[in-house]
Amino acid sequence: MIELGGGAIHFSGPLTMVTVNEALRESTALFAEEGPWVLDFSGVGEVDSAAVSLLLEWARQSARSGRKLRISHLPENLQSLVKVYGVEDLLPAA
Repeated sequence: MIELGGGAIHFSGPLTMVTVNEALRESTALFAEEGPWVLDFSGVGEVDSAAVSLLLEWARQSARSGRKLRISHLPENLQSLVKVYGVEDLLPAA
């Protein structure tokens, strides 16, 4: 589901209530790496509101650690949820 490569953390598969806890656990070690956090969502398909919560948690973690967070290839369905919940200003531009 998550792998590090090419200077980014790549996500694949669904990000839903069923999978976000595992994604959070898997990401913890990867976020310990040096440098900015580039999150690539090009491999993500199915999402629900839990994915928005996960994005917000990663934004909080990056703010606490003083590291820059960049989101790339955010799927349209997740972009829509971010807008519906009105949290687009809390996340770096995708």
